[in-house]
Amino acid sequence: MPKSKRLMELMMTVNRKRRFKVQELADEFGVSKRTILRDLQELSELGVPLYSEVGPNGGYQVLRERVLPPIAFTEEEAVAMFFAVHSLRHYSSLPFETESASALNKFYLHMPGDVRDRIDSMKDRVDFITPTRRSDAPCLATLLDAAVHRKVLLVKYESKEEGANDRRIQPVCIYAHNGFWYCTAFCFLRQGFRVFRCDRIREAELDASGTEPFDLKDVSLSRREAAEPRQPVRLRAELSRAGVQRCESELWLASMLQVREDGSGAIDKEVSRSDIPFYTEFFIGLGDEVLLEEPAELKESIRRKLSEMLGRYQ
Repeated sequence: MPKSKRLMELMMTVNRKRRFKVQELADEFGVSKRTILRDLQELSELGVPLYSEVGPNGGYQVLRERVLPPIAFTEEEAVAMFFAVHSLRHYSSLPFETESASALNKFYLHMPGDVRDRIDSMKDRVDFITPTRRSDAPCLATLLDAAVHRKVLLVKYESKEEGANDRRIQPVCIYAHNGFWYCTAFCFLRQGFRVFRCDRIREAELDASGTEPFDLKDVSLSRREAAEPRQPVRLRAELSRAGVQRCESELWLASMLQVREDGSGAIDKEVSRSDIPFYTEFFIGLGDEVLLEEPAELKESIRRKLSEMLGRYQ
């Protein structure tokens, strides 16, 4: 086997094994221990984080920050990868903030000069605009780790209605929408799934109370559980085509929206009575593109809000 190919396969092998002995690798690759030792030295010089342990039970260990083997990209793939990462710069917080900037710089610097020139010329011609928010979300990495490893967290959450309070939650997923980060999680206080604004989670740590996590492996980003409405009221509204288009941009409305063949639509869903102030602001923003049918409490709330607004301009 050519040395270059052996080094490539050796890099993938040690990443997969994590812990190994030189003799194991020598037997697997059919070479001497001395050859494997030289190859491991070369991998270490290339940046593979190897750690040697002495003693009768010693060997080698790959540290937590593994280095992935080289991947060959076409020019078009390289440009697409660059702009995919480049688009994240609009977010003030990321769950992998430092790593994404480092990866982008490394990716860019190792491209051929003509590909870099092409990317430079495209930077002022294409972008993925996301509203820039001033609020940071400092706990994204902790929330993502808890979602992946099914851990229960104790968080300090600042809600509009209740102010700052402590919650025990088991995150399911985090996602970005309209410049904000959100976390879908099981809330042990409410005994149901809730969506939390991540910039309102000011602190998050592993729960030490012994709360047993749920097996939520079947609940994912593509299969988020809908929270049961508290004190439910029926929300019914007719939407024009323009109203449907505006509602389609709201991620939380996806399960509520019914779209007809002509482009118009309707909303017919039970919602929490406590969310009426939120729906008041939202339906006022839709203006003539919506006809609200019920509930009566929401109609009254909209009339009251509009009356207050008119009073400011008298």
